[in-house]
Amino acid sequence: MGSEELAANLFRITQTEARLKKDNIGSEKEANKTHYNIGKNIREVIAKNGGTMPENLPTPKKSLKQIEKENRKTLKRK
Repeated sequence: MGSEELAANLFRITQTEARLKKDNIGSEKEANKTHYNIGKNIREVIAKNGGTMPENLPTPKKSLKQIEKENRKTLKRK
């Protein structure tokens, strides 16, 4: 995950948390609805500003599991 995607995720999380607190949302159903709506709004802003949608961002050549496996092998050799 690159900095662009990390920033969008962090913004979504902080905005959702703020809204949950501000509106005193306590039920799981309402929290999920709020989370969805804020995520939708953020996606609209990204699209409107010509940003790259998260699903179109480049993916790494190796998965996290592959990297961890390689690191374990390297550590065992030392």
